[in-house]
This record gives sequence, structure tokens and C-alpha cells, in this order.
Amino acid sequence: MFKIFVVSLKVELRKLYMIIIKMNDNTVRSENKGGIHMYNDDFDRFHENQYHYGRNSTLPADDYQPAGSVPTPEEPQHTKKPGFFRSTAAKVIAIVLACAIVGTGCGFGGAALYRNASRQNAVIQQSSREPVTVSGKQVDGQTKMEPAEVYASTVNSVVSINTTSTSGTNIFGQAVETASSGSGFIISQDGYIVTNYHVVKGATSVKVTLYNGNTYDATVIGGDSDYDVAVIKIDATGLSPVTLGNSEDVNVGDTVLAIGNPLGELTFSMSQGIVSCCDRAINVDGTPFNMIQVDASINPGNSGGPLVNLYGEVVGIVSAKYSSYSNTSVEGLGFAIPISDVQAIITDIIENGQVTGKAYLAIKAGTMTEQMAAQYNIGITEGVFVYSTESGGAGERAGLQLGDVITKVNDTAITSMTDLSAAKKNYKAGDTVTLTVYRNGEYITLDLTFDEQPKTTGEDTTTDNQQDNQQQGGQDYSDMFRDFYNYYFGQSGR
Repeated sequence: MFKIFVVSLKVELRKLYMIIIKMNDNTVRSENKGGIHMYNDDFDRFHENQYHYGRNSTLPADDYQPAGSVPTPEEPQHTKKPGFFRSTAAKVIAIVLACAIVGTGCGFGGAALYRNASRQNAVIQQSSREPVTVSGKQVDGQTKMEPAEVYASTVNSVVSINTTSTSGTNIFGQAVETASSGSGFIISQDGYIVTNYHVVKGATSVKVTLYNGNTYDATVIGGDSDYDVAVIKIDATGLSPVTLGNSEDVNVGDTVLAIGNPLGELTFSMSQGIVSCCDRAINVDGTPFNMIQVDASINPGNSGGPLVNLYGEVVGIVSAKYSSYSNTSVEGLGFAIPISDVQAIITDIIENGQVTGKAYLAIKAGTMTEQMAAQYNIGITEGVFVYSTESGGAGERAGLQLGDVITKVNDTAITSMTDLSAAKKNYKAGDTVTLTVYRNGEYITLDLTFDEQPKTTGEDTTTDNQQDNQQQGGQDYSDMFRDFYNYYFGQSGR
């Protein structure tokens, strides 16, 4: 059909072209007879006027000759070939008509061809792959799994934690409650759960939600801010505990997975990354930590959740994320507490409600500063300044005095309270160490045997450590104390 249409179109176009050619010849002859002179218009701006006045009409002089350019006999007039516009226009019209006709035909034919082609090629490719069902595997520490398998094997052991706490009072004297969230993981069938200490610190209520949606009220068994570890318990049985691995086997480049409750809403989410550093020393709110650094996405709400290797073993407790460094936004930088560092502590908390046997100096102290050195006439600017000792405590028995500056614990240099807190973690109650102390312009050594940190009321079992840290530069001491100190160590001192 389309072929017949094209043949007919060619015949009609040929007829149309012959008619236009004949009309053009007659027009040229008529214009030559009439002696029409075209305006010297290189851009054909006045061709339309020619047709307006008629084929045999002479254009007004003002319309074809610009003012001030009347030709002289010596200047022949420039004219175009008679009938140029009409012949050109006729051809253009013919071409336009032809294109319109051809375009219509082609459009018709093209549409038909497209429809035919569409009917032939409109095939939707549908995958024939059978859906894969991921099931949890038994974690044996020997079988390496895919991330999806690790998730299936672990997610039932992960919990979402939501807490409320009291944060002061409003202008009406009413208690103001705040809500926060975190993550945790089950370590026993009877409901013991590990999380970060900062997740449950000061909480008045703790609720735990399992992967199956069941929610329980939880009791805080105990915790320790030095290690940022806490244990809570729910009244449930037959739970699925995690398998604890050995964080000492973790290597840089190992693939690890973090499962938790980011933002407190995106429950039971998993992120994947690699181990960036195995033994990263960082400082969180003045407390030193030895961390596993990872590039897995870790956000608020992930704290307390498990860091899992591809064998399905928990190798760390997700604890912190640095979102900025020197006012520069940073991504892919998260941290987890090595599980091997706190496994004994977890057991201790379950059995005793606190970490027992923690080294205790029985002193109040603070980081030495240049300001303090100038104020108290001390010749060094680094170390730990001793403000006081407890009666009969380890510090007093060792001979520490007001104004001493601790600079070493055995061979470990001490420049701040952070250094001293980190050093204490290496010892237990009953251990004896040698302190290097700056006193009255000279260095002396003292032997100190650590006491055991006493159990305190409340959930925070680190009051002594807080006492060690609470005096930063002596700002909490009165002028009377400063006068007292200057009496002994100042310009008028002995």
C-alpha cells in the first residue's frame, strides 16, 4: 500500500512542477514587458511589496530608492533578474508542498512501520532466576559466610534499647524527662544483654525490643564508664545469644558488619565496612579507649550494638563515631570496643554488679597546666597535680602530698589525667607501682599499692575515677585553699 502511495506521489509532484515552470516563464515574460525595476535589496526585504502592488505595477520611487541615493546617468542602476522572486518563490512553494506531502506520507508510513516494529520487538525481559531464601547458619568460628547469612544468623540476638531519664526541672519545678536510644546484643538465653554504659547511664526506665517485635522492661545490672560497658537484663528465656569471638584475631582489611538501631528509628539495620585500624587509642570525654577503627556506617543509636566478622562472631561493641575532626565533616570513621578487652569485665558485672578489683589511687587530682605552674610556683607544666589524699588510702600510704605532681607510673609517662586513667587500667587492686613525683623542684620516687575501688550507690561504679578527674586546674577550690597552698608552696612558703 505504501509503495503505491509513493508512486502516485511522484506522478503528482512531476505534474505540479511542470505547471509551476510554465507559470514562471509567463511571469518572466510579463515582467520584462512591463519593465518593472526591482529595488536593490540584497536581503529581499521589499519583495512582499511587489506582490502587494500587483504583478505589472511600478513601485513608488520612495519605496525602492533610498533618499539621497538618486542614481546619475554615469551610475547604472543595479537590478535583479526580472521574475527572480516569483520564480524562486514558486520553487520554494513547490518544495514546501512536496515536503508537506512527503512528510505526511512518511509520517503515515513511518507510524505504520513503527507500530509494526513495536508489535514485533516489544518483549519485556523477565528474570527466570529463582528467589534465594537466606537462612541463619550455625556459627562455628570456622565457616565463612556471606553478609546476608551473617545477618540472618545474628539479627535475632540484636536488640533495640529505648531509655528515659530525668534531666533537671522546668520553670514550674516539674521534672523534665528525656528519651534516648541505643542498641545491644543478647549474651545468654536467660536475658542478659550487653550495651554501652552511656546508653543506659542515668536512665529511669529501659525498654528492650527484640527482632520479633516483643518488648520488655529491662533492669540495669551494672556498668563501668572507664570501659563504656554495661549489662542489662530482661525477664525472658529461650533467647538466642551471640557467639563471642576473639578481637585479637582481627586484622586491618577484615570485613566487618555493624547491626543496630541507627537514629533510634531504623531498627535492625546492617552496615558493612572494613577494619581501618586494630589498636586505635582515642579519648572520649576525657576517658581513654583502645578501639577497633572501622569505616562501616555508624550513627547515633548504633552504640552498644555488635560488630561482627564474616564468621558470625562478635568482635567488638560499637561505641562511638567521630562525625567531625577540626571542624571538618568526616564520614566512614567509627569505633568499637574490642570484645576481648571487656569480656572479663562483662562477667564481673553479671556476677558482682560492678567491675571488681579496679585500681584505686584514693586521691583527688587534676591535669597540670601552665597557669597552675605560674600560680603555684611550680617548675613543670605537665603531669597530674595532687590536691588531696584520702585518709589511710593508697595515696597517703605511699607518701603523696598536697602539691605533688605525678609524672610517671612505672615507665609510663603521665602528662594529664587521661594518661593516669589509662595507666590505671593496666593494674588491679593490690598491684604495686613506682610513681615518679615532682616535689619542691626535684623528682622523687614513691611506691604505691593500689586499693580496690569501693562500691558506690547508684549505677555508676566509677565515682573515684570521677573524683580523680573532677578537679581540672583547681577551679573548684576556694581562695582559702589557694592561700593555704601558697603558704606551703608559694613565695612565702618553706
